[in-house]
Amino acid sequence: MKGLFVVIRVLANAAVAVLVVWILLRLLGANTGNPVVHWIEQAADWLAAWSRGIFQVAGTTLQLVLDYGLAALVYGVVGNLGARREWT
Repeated sequence: MKGLFVVIRVLANAAVAVLVVWILLRLLGANTGNPVVHWIEQAADWLAAWSRGIFQVAGTTLQLVLDYGLAALVYGVVGNLGARREWT
């Protein structure tokens, strides 16, 4: 059963990494025509589909951080806490 918790933690941290990298790429003005950047964009959009638009704010930078950062926070907390829980 320990292996399952390792997989959960790895997947949660991978999701967080994709979301954080996408936030950074957008903030730095990365070229979305690049195949790698485009793939990260698509993955981040899929991972954050449920959290985009929960909060509406005026600034585009803050909107970006809220939309994708909320998803990253939830995946990180839930995934890592769930993996730490000892099931007996």
